[in-house]
Amino acid sequence: METNLTQLVSDRLEIADTLHRYAFGLDHNDAEALASAFTQDCTFDFTPAGVKLGLRFPKLSGRDTVVKSLISLLGPLDTSHVVSNLQVRISGDSATAQAYIMAQHFMPGDGPRRGTENALLMNRYHCELVRDGPKWRLRRVKIDNAWAEGDPEILNALATHRVLVTKAKEAK
Repeated sequence: METNLTQLVSDRLEIADTLHRYAFGLDHNDAEALASAFTQDCTFDFTPAGVKLGLRFPKLSGRDTVVKSLISLLGPLDTSHVVSNLQVRISGDSATAQAYIMAQHFMPGDGPRRGTENALLMNRYHCELVRDGPKWRLRRVKIDNAWAEGDPEILNALATHRVLVTKAKEAK
């Protein structure tokens, strides 16, 4: 009985660690940490949240695509992602997890400055995970928005800013 309990506790800690690696990767613009949270064949679906927030964000498939897209979109922003209310169900080498992740977003360099535009999102994460050796990895992530404050367009503003900077460089 103790072995089963020990394994259950270990699995739950590793699953929490998976979500923390994901959040750390986003907040530190760390593609390696972010990639360590996903399976090679993962899917990432922000569309339920995006629809509520008025943001267009395609469903992503494959670890390389997910990591490249998320690092490109969120990596440069001043962000913090806080994982809470984690609920886990484990069945052998697969698991489901639900959590809230509160995500604060500022344009690059604006995070420490008072009174700057920001977007604070409380999102519900619905995840399917699989065991990969001693680690757990996200196979499917679906995100819905519970509430938002501020301007979620900040997530689009960075993309717009990049286009304008690129066009300005090309014009020179």
